Amino acid sequence: MLTNYIKIAWRNLIRNKAFSAINIAGLAIGLATCLLISLFVLDELSYDRFNEKADRIVRVVFRGSSAGGKMNEAHVMPPTAQTLKADYPEVEEATRLRLAGNPVITVNNRTFRDAATAFVDSNFFQVFTVPLLRGQDAGSNAKTALTRPNTAVITQAMASKYFGNQDPIGKVITLKSWNATYQITGVIDQVPTNSHFHFDLFLSMTSLPEAKSTSWMTSEFFTYLVLPKGYDYKQLEAKLPQVVEKYMGPQLQKSMGMTLAQFRQKGNDIGLYLQPLTDIHLRSDFAYDLSPSGNIQYVYISGAIALFILLIACINFMNLSTAGASKRAKEVGIRKVLGSVKQALTVQFLVESLLLTAISLLLAIGLVYLALPAFNELAEKNLTLNFTASPWLVPGLLLFGLLVGLLAGSYPAFFLSSFKPISVLKGTRFTGGRNSLSLRSGLVVVQFFISITLMVSTTVVYRQLGYIQNKKLGYDKDQVLVLPETWLLGKNEEAFRNQLMQDSRVVNVSTSGYLPAGPGNNNNFFVYPESNTTQIVKTLRYDVDYDYIPTLGIQLAAGRNFAKTYGTDSSGIILNETAARTLGWAKNALGHTVSRANQDGKVMTYRVIGVVKDFHFKSLHERISPLVMTLGHTGGTVIIKVKAKDISGLLASLKTQWNQFTTDAPFNYAFLDERFNTTYRAEQKTGLILGIFAGLTIFVACLGLFGLAMFTAEQRTKEIGVRKVLGASVAGIVSLLSRDFLKLVGIALLLAVPVSWWVMTQWLQGFAYKIDIAWWMFALAGVLAIAITLLTVSYQSVKAALVNPVKSLKSE
Repeated sequence: MLTNYIKIAWRNLIRNKAFSAINIAGLAIGLATCLLISLFVLDELSYDRFNEKADRIVRVVFRGSSAGGKMNEAHVMPPTAQTLKADYPEVEEATRLRLAGNPVITVNNRTFRDAATAFVDSNFFQVFTVPLLRGQDAGSNAKTALTRPNTAVITQAMASKYFGNQDPIGKVITLKSWNATYQITGVIDQVPTNSHFHFDLFLSMTSLPEAKSTSWMTSEFFTYLVLPKGYDYKQLEAKLPQVVEKYMGPQLQKSMGMTLAQFRQKGNDIGLYLQPLTDIHLRSDFAYDLSPSGNIQYVYISGAIALFILLIACINFMNLSTAGASKRAKEVGIRKVLGSVKQALTVQFLVESLLLTAISLLLAIGLVYLALPAFNELAEKNLTLNFTASPWLVPGLLLFGLLVGLLAGSYPAFFLSSFKPISVLKGTRFTGGRNSLSLRSGLVVVQFFISITLMVSTTVVYRQLGYIQNKKLGYDKDQVLVLPETWLLGKNEEAFRNQLMQDSRVVNVSTSGYLPAGPGNNNNFFVYPESNTTQIVKTLRYDVDYDYIPTLGIQLAAGRNFAKTYGTDSSGIILNETAARTLGWAKNALGHTVSRANQDGKVMTYRVIGVVKDFHFKSLHERISPLVMTLGHTGGTVIIKVKAKDISGLLASLKTQWNQFTTDAPFNYAFLDERFNTTYRAEQKTGLILGIFAGLTIFVACLGLFGLAMFTAEQRTKEIGVRKVLGASVAGIVSLLSRDFLKLVGIALLLAVPVSWWVMTQWLQGFAYKIDIAWWMFALAGVLAIAITLLTVSYQSVKAALVNPVKSLKSE
């Protein structure tokens, strides 16, 4: 019986080639898009779940607020891990990680500069599931690999690069930057890509003096806890204020001259909190984390788009199947007269649906393989559709195809099998009735509602990105070169800088690790105005040199820049306008003093010598916060303002000069505007993905609309012939056939306007500086939808209108 059903389904597919092609193409595109996005969503949701203790690991984070802004830091103080482990029995393990950058490593007189490095506690590999492939002590590698000072664990890839085919265990590497040697005691495989940290070299924390610090006023240590299975981390989090009171409070009083209670009475607050390991990638709001985080909102958006386009593909199937009911009416009538029951007919039509879905699924898998390289580049992923590595994939796809086939084919199957044989065999033209037409109309409205919503959303995203790109930032990001890690030059850094100033293509040069775009240094700086020690203001501090402000084109609002002619500028300070307002000196801040207490309780006083106009040194997601600039030499990054048209020639010259001073590291550079653009990479990706999938959604909707127009024109062939005999023009007939579809698009537009406005208003809430959603954005989407509808329908309408009426009416 099943074989017979399949044969009939195949013959029907071949007989209705246009109908089948439209259905298969729409379903294939919908399924392929859904598969691609599903791979992306599953990858995003899988972060850190490879760890055996993933559901029990939490990270300790620091949050605070004061006049001037909030503090959200993913790293905490050195003694946090040991303290929590000692004071709370529910903490089974506590481990730390400290960034070490990309140090210069020498091995057998060869220099390397590409290993992402971190200091970790000896129990790190007992907390995180990164198995050692081999080590000095077989059977207990994870426990002993990093117990001794100056030991290291390296990835297999880096070990092969450094030592070739030799066994790396016991070999020594030299970290030239710190003039220290480390012995390799373990080799691990690569850290999984779906981890929130990625390092090639792990150094023993016992080698780091600051790891033994008892200070609760410094941070930089990423701290993780392992809790009992089934334990609610909120219970431990509720106890953390006691830790702040007991350990942080006394040191806060010593450094700021006030108790923790007094500090909080002024509207300030500080505290430790817990973050589940599996939330780190998608639900973090920390400015500086171990790796760029994802965004749960974009996962939701991606999932919604996948469901939308699949829904539209299924709607197409149902619409075309029910619209083509008249072609199958006599077939159903004859089958029923010959004894077929409704259940058998339902199964027959479901088999046809599943056959179409199976062909579409095979085609979709092919499309996914073709699209994956481009999608990976766009999404910055390494997704694969590997049936061997993922045994669940085949049954998963089969189940997915079965569900889609049943979803798309269930209504048409029940609808077609319900025809009354007497009516259809009398020759009555079957249109499906009012309910069928209403359903088809409703499904078309849903299609264009989704399409218009996506069009409006894409327009808003691109307008916001354009606004960000063109907004005046308060500093000059164009033709500014950034040379990172110039500390590698050592004592020659200043000589290199002076040599650059001799080049006529160079306008100005500054040495500072503080940059207003892209990753950079970021120091919290608590000050109070003059003698008012109760008004604590949180600011960010930039340590800059004499040339920083002119190099970046930052404008002075009052006062002056740091100058070598003033011997007292080491105790001078420059505020931004927001800091001046926060401190109560909006009209005149010059000459006022601000003070701060260091960790030893010693009070440092600075005199305001200048105020710069506000500039955006953070993402436009955040409002400008108070900033102070102090005079200080922070080597490590050289900022160059250039005026050369021949940038490639200038870069070649800079590289030559660099190589004159060092050959330990390659010459690297970046443009400040490129660093600025990377800040909004997630939004750029979202805009591009929205645009692509909005286009695909509209295309699939148009396929369905084309099919419906084809069936509508066919059903009204004789009506059109009569109208032409009575004098109707081609334009009038085209208008007649298009009018019903345009009404449906109009209804979809009315529904889409408030929904898309609300959705994009919520998205824009993530920006402190944003565009207004204008009326023309909805009008543009409406005009595009109408134009697309007319273009899609017009071919069939014009074709039907041009048919000779004699041909249309000859069968009457």
